[in-house]
Amino acid sequence: MGENTKLAVFFPGIGYHVDKPLLYYTKKLAVAAGFDTVDVPYKNTQKNVKGNNQKMMEAYREALQQAEILLQDIRFEQYKKLLFVSKSMGTAVACSYQRAHGLRSGNIYFTPVVQTFSVVVEEGIVFHGSADPWARCEMIEELCREKKIPIYITENGNHSLETGDVETDLANLQTIMEKVKLYMKMIGE
Repeated sequence: MGENTKLAVFFPGIGYHVDKPLLYYTKKLAVAAGFDTVDVPYKNTQKNVKGNNQKMMEAYREALQQAEILLQDIRFEQYKKLLFVSKSMGTAVACSYQRAHGLRSGNIYFTPVVQTFSVVVEEGIVFHGSADPWARCEMIEELCREKKIPIYITENGNHSLETGDVETDLANLQTIMEKVKLYMKMIGE
């Protein structure tokens, strides 16, 4: 890490890595905003977890163990501003890691799973798709209301916040990234 005072840590989903659009462009915005960045790439986690709570919990535990190892040398106390960016199951991993280490950060939650809300302890913003098959939109909206976390819904968006129409998806991605950029500016000051 450099002499920077801001750090953004990226917790991907199982199949949604940091080179996919939401995390790729968020990372570019973080670098442009002066954040150092660290990725938490999970390896060999459970596959085919959708709809299988046991497999999902095992994948979560594996990912959290890997995050502990991958982040063990980061001196979080050297940073004045901390941002956790997470996707899907990575949202639960990020929240659990944050809680276990007593860290305070801004949070960008992309398509969180319902289990995330049992450990969400910090403020942040949520992006969710109205057609996300992994978590019913109404349930995520209600959980965000309870936790007082702003939520931005992508109409007809799936678990990757995509609709299947390229032009719509590009316009939606631009809108999402504008909100991400504003949030980063707010927490980075």
